[in-house]
Amino acid sequence: MLDKIIIANRGEIALRILRACRELGIKTVAVHSTADYNLKHVLLADESVCIGPPQSQKSYLNMPAIENADFAERVEKSGFTFIGPKADVIRMMGDKVSAINVMKKAGVPCVPGSGGPLGDVPEENFRIARDIGYPVIIKASGGGGGRGMRVVHTDASLLNAIAVTKAEALAAFNNDQVYMEKFLERPRHIEFQVLADNYGNVIHLGERDCSMQRRHQKVVEEAPAPGITAAQREKMGERVVEACKAVGYRSAGTLEFLYQDNEFYFIEMNTRIQVEHPVTEIITGIDLVKAQLLIASGEKLQYTQKDIKLSGHAIECRINAEDAKTFMPSPGPVKLWHAPGGPGIRVDSHIYSGYNVPPHYDSLVAKVIAYGDTRETAIARMRNALAEMVVEGIKTNTALHQEIFTHQAFRTGGQDIHYLERRLGLK
Repeated sequence: MLDKIIIANRGEIALRILRACRELGIKTVAVHSTADYNLKHVLLADESVCIGPPQSQKSYLNMPAIENADFAERVEKSGFTFIGPKADVIRMMGDKVSAINVMKKAGVPCVPGSGGPLGDVPEENFRIARDIGYPVIIKASGGGGGRGMRVVHTDASLLNAIAVTKAEALAAFNNDQVYMEKFLERPRHIEFQVLADNYGNVIHLGERDCSMQRRHQKVVEEAPAPGITAAQREKMGERVVEACKAVGYRSAGTLEFLYQDNEFYFIEMNTRIQVEHPVTEIITGIDLVKAQLLIASGEKLQYTQKDIKLSGHAIECRINAEDAKTFMPSPGPVKLWHAPGGPGIRVDSHIYSGYNVPPHYDSLVAKVIAYGDTRETAIARMRNALAEMVVEGIKTNTALHQEIFTHQAFRTGGQDIHYLERRLGLK
């Protein structure tokens, strides 16, 4: 078992990791910026170390981010254990073009596309776009979080879209490679959770639906995905497991797909714990963070695929410190925080009454998760939880979530990734 770990995260996930460490008897060291001295996990950790001023580039990102392959490699070469995949796998899956090629070789369906980075020859790029068929989307190879993407409908706007995306990609990711894919008009966002140990054992824990999005940012997630059959789950689950075995994957990971007309298309893999992991934990009964720590400790997976049973339905709402209508960030002191409760309700949050939400980081302040034997029960419990939750002193997007759960289309399930923006009049 690991003796001590550095928690290089912040916010609710850092607190989540600390709690898992305490359960396993692992000591913790919290690293933090000067703005985060009063984060809950910093106050609770066995040790804490200030690593710089509030700006991310001068503190948390002064050492490469936790997903960074170079950082993982340096940790391993120093004789320490990196809690996550091997550096070469992070590097391979972190580049979307490389990841797509790996998945194609493993038999995982992918969106029709350029099959590699786009060059600088206009005629060739026009040919690729016409072969794929408009509309197409230009994506940054090293992108993420919805950044570095542009939809193109005609030849007339193609070259400019490529040039602008390249410039954005270079500035944001220090990598100006871009590639082209078919733009699916109304897909859903379905992702599969995997766990893999150091001994070639890989399992999947079913799928999540993350189609409620605004500007490619997830708002509501649920598991299992409405309308996905057991046969579809088994078929795609087997494919993602085989793909992970082929690349020698270890730790927790998520393979993300677009789903349209009963077909799955791989888009990317996240080599880490996702924000939406609680919905999978609840319907499987498996603590993903604890499993990740045990794998890093050298233990074999405690489960086989036959052990994985999906029970009931879980939904997660991301509560952000932002105006529910304008989406402008709302940092500042939390004057009062009351977390909801009751049967089937889980709240993951690092805030408390008196906590000051800093303006420098992601606006996520809480995740409210509702569970029920059926999707209808989970929705009813979530509506109750949102009505019961109290956050004073800052604005949150709670009202947006409350509105979403009144939509008949959402209650029916199976909406595409553009649904919420259409509903909000943003498309």
